[in-house]
Amino acid sequence: MKAVLTVVGKDSVGILAKVSNGCADYNVNIIEVSQSVLSDMFCMIMVCDITNISCDFGDFADKMKALGDAMGMSIHVMHEDIFNSMHSI
Repeated sequence: MKAVLTVVGKDSVGILAKVSNGCADYNVNIIEVSQSVLSDMFCMIMVCDITNISCDFGDFADKMKALGDAMGMSIHVMHEDIFNSMHSI
């Protein structure tokens, strides 16, 4: 199973490290990463393998949102089934 994780906010040092450590804390493996900085805005999309996640998916999404809030950024996690359904219309 996979999930799509997005991060958006003001660019700063350590964003990728903090988000990847947050994923590692819950045994979520990062498969692909795309990121860019537009002016001072940081945007990143990660595709993550959640097959061996160590907690409930909803709890993981909530923890990552809280991490984003603490960083002053928006972090959103979406299960691949929802993502695929939204983009198949």
